[in-house]
Amino acid sequence: MLPRLATAGEHFIEPSGRRVILRGVNLGGDCKVPYPDGGTNHRTNFSDHRKVSFIGRPFPLAEADEHLGRLKAWGFNCVRLLTTWEAIEHAGPGEYDEAYLDYFAEVTRRAGDHGLYVFVDFHQDVWSRMTGGDGAPGWLFESVGLDFTKFHTSGAAHVMQYKYDYARGGRQEDRYPMMTWSTNYRMPANAIMWTLFFAGNLYTPSFKIDGRNVQDFLQGHYLGCMREIAQRVKDMPHVLGFDTLNEPSTGWIGKEMSYRHLERNAQHPEPARPGPAWSPFDGLLVARGVTRKIPELAFDPSQMKVAVRGENEVNAKRISIWRDGRTCPFAEAGAYRLSGTGGTVLREDFFQVVGGKKIDSERDAMLPFYRRVAELTRGINPDWLVFTESDPFRAFTGEGMPKGMPERMVNASHWYDIVTLATKTFMYPTAINPFNGRTLNGAGEIEESYTKQLGRIKAASATVSGGAPTLLGEFGIPYDLDGGAAYAAWDRADHSSAPWEKHVIALDLMYNALDAHLMSSTQWNYTASNRNDAATGDGWNQEDLSAFSRDQQADPKDINSGGRALAGFVRPYVRATQGMPKQMRFDRERGEFTFVYDADPAIKGPTEIFVPKLQFPDGFSVTTNGDVQLDAENQLVTVAASAAGEQTITIARKPAAAATSKTE
Repeated sequence: MLPRLATAGEHFIEPSGRRVILRGVNLGGDCKVPYPDGGTNHRTNFSDHRKVSFIGRPFPLAEADEHLGRLKAWGFNCVRLLTTWEAIEHAGPGEYDEAYLDYFAEVTRRAGDHGLYVFVDFHQDVWSRMTGGDGAPGWLFESVGLDFTKFHTSGAAHVMQYKYDYARGGRQEDRYPMMTWSTNYRMPANAIMWTLFFAGNLYTPSFKIDGRNVQDFLQGHYLGCMREIAQRVKDMPHVLGFDTLNEPSTGWIGKEMSYRHLERNAQHPEPARPGPAWSPFDGLLVARGVTRKIPELAFDPSQMKVAVRGENEVNAKRISIWRDGRTCPFAEAGAYRLSGTGGTVLREDFFQVVGGKKIDSERDAMLPFYRRVAELTRGINPDWLVFTESDPFRAFTGEGMPKGMPERMVNASHWYDIVTLATKTFMYPTAINPFNGRTLNGAGEIEESYTKQLGRIKAASATVSGGAPTLLGEFGIPYDLDGGAAYAAWDRADHSSAPWEKHVIALDLMYNALDAHLMSSTQWNYTASNRNDAATGDGWNQEDLSAFSRDQQADPKDINSGGRALAGFVRPYVRATQGMPKQMRFDRERGEFTFVYDADPAIKGPTEIFVPKLQFPDGFSVTTNGDVQLDAENQLVTVAASAAGEQTITIARKPAAAATSKTE
């Protein structure tokens, strides 16, 4: 049985006093969609949204031991286990899918049997499947007065199932460009729901559903689903706690009514992003059936920055997304009014000032939500940690956490190499820093850039009173780099490591950056149903970031078969330290791992290091003070300190000619 973990400053810690590093995966990418045929590679109009089932995500129970055993063999000791609001409450308000809840609890239990810690991630991307992502159930739109069947034709949401030509198949940059699902955060269907979810009490105090303000109605149902999961896993010591909510948006909170963010400036220092540049006023009018022209931004290589490339006419058919007999609550609250074929802003600062008070999205919206999650989950198990996420783009700026955060929280921010993610190209040996456009030359400069970016995220953890651990909740690479070149090589029967060289280098540099900060992490992702198919991938919006694919499982008896670019992430790391960790480094090319720590022999339990055979196929040597033991079956080396003070452990790969697994 795994010992329950607590926090001590920036560290996870066992009851014995050993400091723990968690390394794991998100399980899994297809948990966003119903089972078995709910992926975005299947056409749908979402009319069956009340009858879907998520039993079988992340995998059927008959496959659980195979997949969980593989994760253990790859050295992972943690999973960020995905579920969604829709998976639990899709049938209607308060109608919980009891069979799914039982299934989820069983997957959680089995993860513990395989030595994996779990923290539960209530996942969402751009609110729901009906708005281009996943997360919330469809009946919520009806509750607030929106008609999701009109989102596509009105231009209120960008949804693959309406944009994609399924008969044509393959990549369709002309119809559904890569990563464009994220632009939905700026579009009206998303912005309306997020603003009501986090700030309905502030902006629309008179908007009530079932006698409660819309914010309390929405958050109440969300937290009700979290309660149902929590009650089923409360007695499992390997369950660490709950993520607050994956990559939430704050909608229009704090925004100027007419402002379109076209470029970074002193008042708006955040980077401009490719895609449509909506103002709140644009979104409110389009939602009411008004045609608007919206500027479109794109990366301009000549300027090395995002710039305006034109504009798009939106809602030419003048379709309102509000249901018959329902009115816009923001108009009723005095934000704007319709006039002729357009509208008039009544309060430019409507989303910025309430009752004379300037609104801050973190202090006035996110912080109260974090506290509600902490109160609910710790009311069920007082030992649980809270894995906190804010707006995903805020993490890149390195802004600190708001004052008054819940105790025993974990900074679970996300980070990606944005250029690699958006272009599905790892520009090695020359890369681009997306924040300043600077060219990075060679592995050293790329790794240094990654390390600095992760350092900003870790620095935010230090702003919490007493400090907090940082667990990078998501990072990773698209495995279909360069148009899926590695998949094409696989189809040509090239099963060597050569087609995966770029993938391995990219992952190696990311894990080196994690090691530099002694940072815990969960890679995005492991999808059991992944396919080497441009239309499928992880089963969601043509993303393909899974470290495993059934299409590459040539030998089901080989635990590694089906794994992608394993040399990039199956690597040594210290899982538990008998003392205080100070430095950790793995040189993949040389096959040398070094760990420096302040040893404390008073702590019961040795330092524990995962040493994968994949990186040390012909054995290794261990150089250190203390008692060294080898657990070959579990690929572990333990070192019991013989004296206090700074100690160094070095593990070196044996050359093939001197093959041995002897330690010294």
